[in-house]
Amino acid sequence: MIAFGERIGWPAALFSLKCFAAAMLALFVALSIGLERPYWAFLTSYIVAQPLAGAVISKAVFRIIGTMVGAIFSVAVVPPLVNAPEMLSLAMALWLAVCVFVSLLDRTPRSYMFVLAGYSACLIVFPDVDTPQTIFTVATLRVQEITIGILCGSLVHGVVFPGSITNLLLARVEAMLRDAERWSHDAIALEPVEGLAQERRRLAQDITELHQMSVHLPFDISRLAPRVRTVRAMQDQLSLLLPLGAAVEDRLAMLKAANDGIVPPKVAGLIGDARTWIVNPGHEIAARTVAADALIARCAALEPAARAEMGWADMMRLSMLARLAALIAAHRDCRDLYDQMVTHRREAVSPRVGELLEGRRNRELHKDYARAARGAFGAFVTLALGCALWIGSGWRDGGTAVMLAGVFLSLFAASDNPLAPLKGFMIGTIAASLLGAIYGYAIMPRLDGFALLAAAYAPMLLLLGTMIASPRWAGIAVPTLLGLGSPVLLSDRYRDAFALYANGTVAQLVGLWFAIIMTGLLQSAGVEGAVRRTMRAGWNDIANRATLMTPPDVRGWINRMLDRIALLAPRLAATRSDSGRPLYDALRDLRTGVAIGELRQLRLDLPAWEAAPLAEVLTGVGMHYRGLDPHAPQPAPPALLDAIDRAIGDLSRNPSGLIRREAVLALVSLRRNLFPDSEGYRRVAA
Repeated sequence: MIAFGERIGWPAALFSLKCFAAAMLALFVALSIGLERPYWAFLTSYIVAQPLAGAVISKAVFRIIGTMVGAIFSVAVVPPLVNAPEMLSLAMALWLAVCVFVSLLDRTPRSYMFVLAGYSACLIVFPDVDTPQTIFTVATLRVQEITIGILCGSLVHGVVFPGSITNLLLARVEAMLRDAERWSHDAIALEPVEGLAQERRRLAQDITELHQMSVHLPFDISRLAPRVRTVRAMQDQLSLLLPLGAAVEDRLAMLKAANDGIVPPKVAGLIGDARTWIVNPGHEIAARTVAADALIARCAALEPAARAEMGWADMMRLSMLARLAALIAAHRDCRDLYDQMVTHRREAVSPRVGELLEGRRNRELHKDYARAARGAFGAFVTLALGCALWIGSGWRDGGTAVMLAGVFLSLFAASDNPLAPLKGFMIGTIAASLLGAIYGYAIMPRLDGFALLAAAYAPMLLLLGTMIASPRWAGIAVPTLLGLGSPVLLSDRYRDAFALYANGTVAQLVGLWFAIIMTGLLQSAGVEGAVRRTMRAGWNDIANRATLMTPPDVRGWINRMLDRIALLAPRLAATRSDSGRPLYDALRDLRTGVAIGELRQLRLDLPAWEAAPLAEVLTGVGMHYRGLDPHAPQPAPPALLDAIDRAIGDLSRNPSGLIRREAVLALVSLRRNLFPDSEGYRRVAA
């Protein structure tokens, strides 16, 4: 028994038991009150199932809203257009396209709400388009059936051994902090450490994962759940670690190169103490703050003054120490925010945490408008063409095929390669058809009563529930469940409805086949196209940021770029190409955008005549990034290097020491990001 439990995994087995209990409860309630299609309650309880109670409840809320919106649209559109099937088909196709478009832009778990609003209308309209006078009743029944499944699933998963998302979130944040501290410790080492690129990618993906988990946090059943604004502040501080750590790593290498491989003893001692503190910052907030402030003060004391006669080595030293101080502060803030999360108190644990929690907002995510438009266009064409073929053929069950094609297109529109899950659905549907026939015409005729029905379903449902818990098998298990939840099987007419069952199965297979064909024709760009669009989006973002005359949103920029990096990593791995270089370039672009933000703020703070050198630099940066080609990106032009050096020379003579320091830091960062292989700074004549 122990070996068997270890083999299948007790969490998966418990999850399957809870799914089965929720499904049987939903089916019993639906049958007891005489609903027309109880299988929707049965299937919905499985669709909303999640191992974590908060995720189940949040998904249930999103699903109820989406179902109601789809039902409202169905009731509004069918009566006036029922006598014009072409117009009704176009209206349905347009509605599904709009829902898919919005869902692909909203890359959070709530995007399912928009998808559901689209295909719920298909589920309501197409099977009953011949009886428009009953559309309100049908829509009401669908909402009731689906709501029963949602409520039963939420009840069982939220009450029976509930999995709290708070516990998982805190455990993941603690692991992320350890990963981030280890990466920073290795990044600022005096000698290069192997494996830093992989650790950078993991940190970027961790931050994106943290954002996805935080969406479910308000729905968690735990009374000790941390506030979402605390999680958002943690994301901000974790996001700062990558550009700061990479900057310190780069400046340290340049400082060594400028000093014949030797790091000044005081700087080396400071780096050693900083590395020790980063991996062991302490548990007491007061002691941790004192130690961090002491390290930051040592960084400031070792900084060379920014001046006109400053050499390249001093510039590297100034940049490294300033970024090191900021890195230490970010690690201190991360640990303080973690203490805030685990205390479960509303009051800030320190004045610094209170500052970090002020004005929190949603995290900035990358939006791929081209991909969303392509997915919406594919859904529109598929549904419109499917309706045309259905109307032209006169096939009675063609509405089922069109309905399922629309459902499948909307479900897998977010996938870079939707053909893979669609083919998995085809395999699962074929298996479900055979299994459903066995159940419907060999097993269920011999059953009498709900208890025997539940007992007959138990072996397969428990097995399929365990498979759903595994990403490897979920793509086959879900369509198999659709077969077991067939409307013909879960009705009192299945004994005399073999032709109906066969026609429904054929329609389902035709709908899948049609979706696969349309996906192959309309979604051909695939992973390579997504990589190119993501890279170009980052470059366009830099080009636009360089020319804006508004205060920079540095954290928003960092969040978007880290999200893009998290998207690029698995896609580059899927192409089996060299993923290291594009990801390195994306991290370099991230640091470039941070430097641009610093220069923009400096440009706004200075009078126009003093900011003229910065305007020339920012204009050159914008032109360079706007002209980049993802197929063959070109290096920055030498004229831009001259403009940066001229700006360094001009602004290093500014009367204000603060202006000189900020200008040197930002311009040196930009120079190192755009021209990493160039020689040291050379003063350029005006």
